[in-house]
Amino acid sequence: MKGNGKRKVLALVLISSFALANLQAVNASTMSKAKDAKEQAERELEEANRQIEAIEQQQSALQGEIDEKDKELVSLLVNIGILEGELDAKNAQLVQVTEDLAVAEQTEASQYASMKKRIQFMYERGDTAMLEALLGSADMSDFLNRVEYVSDVYEYDRNLLTQYQATVQQVADLKSSVETEKAELEAMQEEYALQQDSLETVLAKKRAQMGDYDNQLVTAQAAADEFKQTIIAQNEIIQEEERRIRKEEERRQREAAEAAERARAAQAVQNGGSGGNGGGTSSGTGGSDSSGTASGGGANPGYTTGVSGGSVVSYACQFVGNPYVWGGTSLTNGADCSGFVMSVFAHFGISLPHSSAALQGCGKAVSYANAQPGDLICYSGHVAIYMGGGQIVHAQSTAVGITTGSATYRTIVAVRRVL
Repeated sequence: MKGNGKRKVLALVLISSFALANLQAVNASTMSKAKDAKEQAERELEEANRQIEAIEQQQSALQGEIDEKDKELVSLLVNIGILEGELDAKNAQLVQVTEDLAVAEQTEASQYASMKKRIQFMYERGDTAMLEALLGSADMSDFLNRVEYVSDVYEYDRNLLTQYQATVQQVADLKSSVETEKAELEAMQEEYALQQDSLETVLAKKRAQMGDYDNQLVTAQAAADEFKQTIIAQNEIIQEEERRIRKEEERRQREAAEAAERARAAQAVQNGGSGGNGGGTSSGTGGSDSSGTASGGGANPGYTTGVSGGSVVSYACQFVGNPYVWGGTSLTNGADCSGFVMSVFAHFGISLPHSSAALQGCGKAVSYANAQPGDLICYSGHVAIYMGGGQIVHAQSTAVGITTGSATYRTIVAVRRVL
């Protein structure tokens, strides 16, 4: 009986241990998979966050480029508006000059016709009429007066005709000048239109690129959200497995304790009449309890240059008469307006951009009333160097090249001091 009781207790303990071992193996496999899945999701989440950060940095840089292009477009549209006003004024001036030229030519023709009639009359009457007029004089004084009168008539006609011819030439020259200036403004208008098309094309591409970044960001954020959900789900699995293991361990410990208690009770019954054997039996029971407890285990739980304006003006004036070349920067072989300004100031070690629009933002703004020699006088699509006394030196156009002239010959949009 004693042997049978011990064997039953041992069998019960072994069965419980094997069941626990199998359950622990299953739980360990489930938890290991959950931990592996969690670690994989954490690595993928880290990579997704790096992608999100990179996309956001690219978006920020691209937005800065878009903002700069927007500013350029706004400035260009302002210049186009100013240029259109100047063209309207130039067209009105051309109409008036054309009318003035027609009047002057008509007056010249009328005076010329009148003079021809007088000459024809004198020619047809011949020298006899002139001689009769002179010989018919009452005295020498009258004779001299008549001679002087005839001379005065000829002199008057000649002077008046010369005067009208000069007027016609002046008006014709003015008309030619206005037509040249109008042609220059029209050429500038075409250039502005090309710049506008180019800017709008660039902006459209950059905005499309921003849209691509938006799509990439949405995709990356969606992936990151999925990885977060995976991590949360795997954490729940791990926590559930840990709770299950604790419960199984608690259950096993209870069963082991109950089995030990039953074994002790059975042993006590068997030893009821054999007091001498109590010590050995108690020792054996103690061994079983110790073994059971050992098998149970525990839960695993971010301009001052020193150059004088007079020096700049003197140097710039050396090149008056040299040609104007679109996009050029050579003071001798040809430069456009901004290329001329850039190269003049470069001689003094001052770096300026090759762009009339960009030059409007260089240095500091001053009023035209306070302009000094060496200041930049900025117009719509044009720039010049102020000489003082209301005069400028600039690469004006292909027609006249590098020249000097009045600072107010066009609308001034800005005066910048870079010295």
